[in-house]
Amino acid sequence: MFLSLAQWLQTLSPEFGFFRVFQYLTLRAVMAALTALLIGLIAGPIVIRRLTELKIGQPIREYAMQTHLSKSGTPTMGGVLILLAIAISTLLWADLSNRFVWIVLVVMLGFGAIGWADDWKKVVNKDPEGMRSRDKYLWQSLIGLLAALYLVFSISESSNLRVFELFVNWVKSGFDVNLPPQAGLLLPFFKLVSYPLGVFGFVILTYLVIVGSSNAVNLTDGLDGLAIMPVVMVGSALGIFAYVTGSSVYSRYLFFPYIAGAGELLIFCAAMAGAGLAFLWFNTHPAQVFMGDVGALALGAALGTIAVIVRQEIVLAIMGGIFVVEALSVMLQVTYFKYTKRKFGAGRRILKMAPLHHHFEKSGWKETQVVVRFWIITMLLCLVGLSTLKLR
Repeated sequence: MFLSLAQWLQTLSPEFGFFRVFQYLTLRAVMAALTALLIGLIAGPIVIRRLTELKIGQPIREYAMQTHLSKSGTPTMGGVLILLAIAISTLLWADLSNRFVWIVLVVMLGFGAIGWADDWKKVVNKDPEGMRSRDKYLWQSLIGLLAALYLVFSISESSNLRVFELFVNWVKSGFDVNLPPQAGLLLPFFKLVSYPLGVFGFVILTYLVIVGSSNAVNLTDGLDGLAIMPVVMVGSALGIFAYVTGSSVYSRYLFFPYIAGAGELLIFCAAMAGAGLAFLWFNTHPAQVFMGDVGALALGAALGTIAVIVRQEIVLAIMGGIFVVEALSVMLQVTYFKYTKRKFGAGRRILKMAPLHHHFEKSGWKETQVVVRFWIITMLLCLVGLSTLKLR
């Protein structure tokens, strides 16, 4: 909004020429981060107080860690604060004509709505399990597939009308359309190496990345501050990739595919970082508020969508290694338990408790030790991911 306002003022008089500074992505990114940070810090106590008044407290599962029982009743659904700060800051500082900004916002808010419904059922119905898994995955799949169908044709086209035309042509051609090279799967650490995916391959990969990253972040969100700081770090790193990919100069120099308009996602990533740090102020141990599914599902989906747009799906898996390992720990634990129960009559476990962070708690680590060490690992993984900018 401020960009459009600045451009309008410049047309009125040469005296407003100094508003040209708002055309710089880096300035608007800094302002977006500061705006989201201030919104979060100012609105945080109000939101926490309101959640407490509404008795929106976190229920604790009976089989959860005994040390977590004292957290029962702590206000949850605090992710609403993060999403509002991101959305407001992005709308204020981003170019509102940019297609990628809107698709990321829609995906984030759509998954946030699913998380809100899940959290609400937990709180109102006093059901720690929330929504049925199949219902949750149904809505996640619907949003993920719609986003994938839009992105597959918008990577190389900036006009929504042109995107629709490409979709119609794809259907009329019997689902046979060649995608531009920048829609291929890029391999990190290799110069100019990408594999063509085709429309169906791109859609399937995008769906898996968006839905997978959403649930991975949600599974990680089990300790005070554990999920939000990795989200901030990975989101900030993806913002750098967006800036490079959206620049015809930097992308050519670093051998990245040039995707017009992708650079504007730096504003969204900066807003995510600012909102995340503001939330961490209240979520650090002992937490005054929990993110809830409304925040975790939404932020994970946003990270996945950005990674797809900037063609860094594999790099996202590297930088978000903590999220990947947490999700795998649950999948392996459940699969092995069911297999051994069917074979031996009694289920056995690989870990002391899943997700992985609970295994380390069971092993004697303090909660703050687990959180900070996972932060350090994420920081190192983000540095490895960023090294792919040059090591190619």
